[in-house]
Amino acid sequence: MQKFKAVIFDLDGTLANTLPLCIHAFRLSIEPYIKRTVSDEEIIATFGPSEEGTIMSLAPDYYDNGVADYIMHYKAHHEMCPAPFDGMKELLTQLNTKGVRLAMVTGKGKKSADISLERFGLADYFELLETGLPQGPSKPQGIKSILQVWRDIEKHEVIYIGDAPSDITACREAGIPIAAAAWAETAEPEKLNLLEPDHLFYNVPDFSRWILRNT
Repeated sequence: MQKFKAVIFDLDGTLANTLPLCIHAFRLSIEPYIKRTVSDEEIIATFGPSEEGTIMSLAPDYYDNGVADYIMHYKAHHEMCPAPFDGMKELLTQLNTKGVRLAMVTGKGKKSADISLERFGLADYFELLETGLPQGPSKPQGIKSILQVWRDIEKHEVIYIGDAPSDITACREAGIPIAAAAWAETAEPEKLNLLEPDHLFYNVPDFSRWILRNT
């Protein structure tokens, strides 16, 4: 049976249902400057880069103010997502107790990732954190950076858990297995299935039981 020595987590849509909060904060940060309504689809279409990349795409003339406003609104409205998914903190605690190495690779910018991890009380669970870049998707590089630190762990002993199709392609590029997370309201299981992840889970309890058996 495959045994994993380390788990790398995504944040948005995997650890917690933060995507509605992100979209809300983007709308509050962008619309006052560009004087029009921005749809969810417009915002989501810019995802890949960090928040700075989204602001650059949708309100380039107001970049500095837009980024500052986003962080302000993200923090101020974090009660929209007051806690991680049910069972997630307990899972992280159990993995830590077992001595499993934990890291996070997220497309979020550093400031918003820190805000959420602090709000959830989870910052101390992850020994390494790789965040997004304004220029574009950075998860393959983030995963590879983690693997460089974990030189004593083989690639097949590390698994990534993420909710986006791009997470699957990032793991393929980095050469590690992936468990696709389809438990958020924003998940798209059909798109995940098409990319044939190594594993696919529709709820946190099923994933928790599986990963605890395999670590």
